[in-house]
Amino acid sequence: MRDFLRLAAVLLTSVFLTSPALAADGKSHHIAIQIDQNDPQVMNLALNNVNAVIEYYRARNEDVDIDVVAYGPGLHMLRSDTSPVQDRIKRLKDMVFPGKIQFSACNNTRQGMEKAEGHPIPIVADATVVPSGVVHLMELQEQGWSYVRP
Repeated sequence: MRDFLRLAAVLLTSVFLTSPALAADGKSHHIAIQIDQNDPQVMNLALNNVNAVIEYYRARNEDVDIDVVAYGPGLHMLRSDTSPVQDRIKRLKDMVFPGKIQFSACNNTRQGMEKAEGHPIPIVADATVVPSGVVHLMELQEQGWSYVRP
């Protein structure tokens, strides 16, 4: 029986040491980043922040979820016809474990742009369309996500 308990203790210890989520005392990190400007410098700053957060927590073997939420003029970041950073977005999506980073495009803004421009607004393939960018940010914060605006 003593050997069984010792083996069980070793197995449990190895699970805690090898699981990224458990390695951080069960805490996972969540960050929402707002983009509301059609400014390539702001977009690149936000992506630099995303990269820094990913690298920081990867080095600590900790889990992090990131959601970059674009609305208003910032939706240009996620428009496939106008985005100056769509190649960087694709590279970031490719380097991160699936589901750990999301790019959220505001559908309210998209519909307004479609009405103003008179044609459909294409969104980059790596983005998810959400009904409202502002509401999405609010709901993430209500769920305990940290909020950053570059």
